Amino acid sequence: MTLETRNFIAGLWQEGATTVVNRNPSDLSDRIGHFAQADAAQLEVAVQAARHAQADWGATGPQKRHDVLMAIGTEMMTRAEEIGRLIAREEGKPAAEGKGEVYRAGQFFTYFAAEALRQLGQTADSVRPGIEIDVRREPVGVVAIISPWNFPVATPAWKIAPALAFGNAVIWKPANQTPASAVALAQIIANQDLPKGLFNLVMGAGRTVGQALAQSADVDAISFTGSVPVGRGIAASAIPNMTKLQLEMGSKNPMVILEDCDLDLAVVHATNAAFGGTGQKCTAASRLIVHERIHDAFVDKLMVAAQALQVGHALDKDTQIGPVVSAEQLSANLDYIECGKQEGAELLCGGTALDRATEGYFMAPAVFGATQNTMRINREEMFAPITCVIKVGDYDQALHIANDTDFGLTAGIMTRDLARATHFRRNARAGCVMVNLPTAGTDYHVPFGGRGASSYGPREQGRFAEEFYTTVKTSYIHSGVPA
Repeated sequence: MTLETRNFIAGLWQEGATTVVNRNPSDLSDRIGHFAQADAAQLEVAVQAARHAQADWGATGPQKRHDVLMAIGTEMMTRAEEIGRLIAREEGKPAAEGKGEVYRAGQFFTYFAAEALRQLGQTADSVRPGIEIDVRREPVGVVAIISPWNFPVATPAWKIAPALAFGNAVIWKPANQTPASAVALAQIIANQDLPKGLFNLVMGAGRTVGQALAQSADVDAISFTGSVPVGRGIAASAIPNMTKLQLEMGSKNPMVILEDCDLDLAVVHATNAAFGGTGQKCTAASRLIVHERIHDAFVDKLMVAAQALQVGHALDKDTQIGPVVSAEQLSANLDYIECGKQEGAELLCGGTALDRATEGYFMAPAVFGATQNTMRINREEMFAPITCVIKVGDYDQALHIANDTDFGLTAGIMTRDLARATHFRRNARAGCVMVNLPTAGTDYHVPFGGRGASSYGPREQGRFAEEFYTTVKTSYIHSGVPA
């Protein structure tokens, strides 16, 4: 099955200026389809349509917003297996993971459907007699959403859902590696009773569509998830217009494994966190900081677990690790393997391209030992099925190394010691801290985000989302009646 798919602009499905071919990373002979690429003129139509439609949607009552978001979420959950297989086909994650992603994306919409009905303001008496104060939140306006390929439905869902719930218009530019998933979500949204132009899918290259969105004076806010260099570029382009920014960028997440931990559980969680999603997660544990007393035993068990992972076609029911997303990503991953070797790290297992029954971008999960925190493989986000073990002598050294990074998204600790777990929670410089859990895996009803180079701007998800998708208005009212 191949698709010929258009952009959704101003309430209509439209041809693009050009198209790109989308292929299955598990099987390069499987052409998923041709997907439209918008040009600057089409983007401008989308922006102006969004500005016009937002005024109507912003004045729409909360019940209508609730009903629309609930319908989107319900359909996504109903179609989770179907769309999950599409994600597996074009992005490469195992079909079960794809199904779970779509179901969770549906939950984002149903959660924010409820939030649409919970929008309560505040009142207060002025310090001046006879004056009352009303404080309420209003839509920020037109929101540009720029999303990555690694969670092609879930990440845009947790941005689009609050944007619509709080009365905004949306212009969505997805990653070019996963256009089919974007179209599937866009079709569900487009089928709802929304003002024409309120929601727009504008596919295209970052250097054209993304850059134009960042520079547009008619875009009120930009929510971006991607790399640090691209995030910084968006910020530099957007700040002259004082555009509101929410940037989720890189990570180099540590998992501290102490000598008193449940060793088998630590191996399970480290394997999950390092290699789940082929390591292509911003929450992946790429630095395993292990106490010297259990270092050798942990490494031996981790190697066994890594080598036992079944790497294969994403639609094969036995596959645990699918392919990486593209030839460029595979090449970059293998470059990091060579970099680690040259830096003096010991490649304990994996790190090679694999041949399978179909031609694809398969890679054996890699574990580096004898690494130092100063090595490039421990400083840069690799976005790969590669993890690095760092040996430490005590908890204080482990905490220091965990915090010695430019990033600060997630951090984890494996220990039975409540005092040290509490100290780590309070002193790890990360936005999300996991105790006796993988570093990957967050809930949709609580805030998500990091520190340092990982994040900039208000948090995503949960009730904290209103900080980005709304603006506060304070009104003073004098009744004219003497106090």
